[in-house]
Amino acid sequence: MNKIVKIGILTASDRASQGVYEDLSGKAIIDTLNLYLKTKWEAEYRLVSDEFEDIKDTLLELSKNCSLILTTGGTGPAKRDVTPEATEAVCQKMLPGFGELMRSVSLKYVPTAILSRQSAGICNNSLIINLPGKPKSIRECLDAVFPAVPYCIDLIDGDYLETNEEILKTFRPK
Repeated sequence: MNKIVKIGILTASDRASQGVYEDLSGKAIIDTLNLYLKTKWEAEYRLVSDEFEDIKDTLLELSKNCSLILTTGGTGPAKRDVTPEATEAVCQKMLPGFGELMRSVSLKYVPTAILSRQSAGICNNSLIINLPGKPKSIRECLDAVFPAVPYCIDLIDGDYLETNEEILKTFRPK
């Protein structure tokens, strides 16, 4: 099967969306997925401002074609950080273990990780994972949670993801 899997990458950032700086976080997600995945895939990339409705609408749009949607930005405690709320608004089920594990991993590096509000949930046949905004933290968090991602996507009848086992071992029960 030569199907190309679409994966949603959503960066929520006022400044990046206004061109004040380059979106390095979205690029970090793409670079990490290129290392992890053997499956042929392409990014459905979106860059929006930190607006609840823009994030929510983009998540719903991406969920039509993507079994996996990774967001970056908007997970802190600031007033404009609303990515987890937009995620929860579109999801039928929340998966708190993702956020718990990501914060646990990040706390090994920075004490402010406790301020992060990463989360994850299921929107129709899509797994949405909210990642932090810093490229280094994105990789650390994905290294922790991605071993469970392909099986989760199997369980929600999404696209089959095969990983490069030399880089990242995933778990699927036999």
